[in-house]
Amino acid sequence: MVSHEFQQHRLIGYARVSTGDQELSLQIDSLLKHGVKRENIFCDKLSGAKADRPGLLLCQECLRRGDTLLVWRLDRLGRSLRHLVTMIEDLKEREIGFRSISDGIIDTTTPSGELIFHVFSALAQFERRLIQERTKAGLAAARARGRKGGRPPLDPNSPRVVLAQKLFRDKSNNIDDICDTLKISRTTLYKYVSLQNTKDTRSKKTSE
Repeated sequence: MVSHEFQQHRLIGYARVSTGDQELSLQIDSLLKHGVKRENIFCDKLSGAKADRPGLLLCQECLRRGDTLLVWRLDRLGRSLRHLVTMIEDLKEREIGFRSISDGIIDTTTPSGELIFHVFSALAQFERRLIQERTKAGLAAARARGRKGGRPPLDPNSPRVVLAQKLFRDKSNNIDDICDTLKISRTTLYKYVSLQNTKDTRSKKTSE
């Protein structure tokens, strides 16, 4: 069982701004003021929607049992409520504390802060269920209107498909050259070609 008592070893800070034009100084100054050493602050200049954030990855690798991760504000860390909850749950399993400076009630090293986190977790689960229900309702409505979920079917008469079929029929053209010209994969090319075969079959049946 994971202990809820954190023996603080180090304070590790994480700061992020969305673009290279924005400054990190406000967040860094706040982290320093709250006891984080400058060498223990990790930064990113990337959108929060980015899944791959080098500074955050280095920060996660640096964290050890007993450490506490500090951020200036919750939205500096997570891409969404669910992502934020997942990250904090991972920290708890590793016995790493978490505090948000501007959101003072979020402090998993204290009983009251942990209670607030459980509320966040419940809200994330609620959000997840709502999305699932909306998706199911949308698919059901589409089926009722005679449509299935997924991508719309390819149009065999679209200019791109017709061009691909024409190039494929010319045996002097190399398959890789066709794919490179049209910026498509071999799989997509063969899908386009198969549409021609289907269209020819339909035309033949109509003429008969």
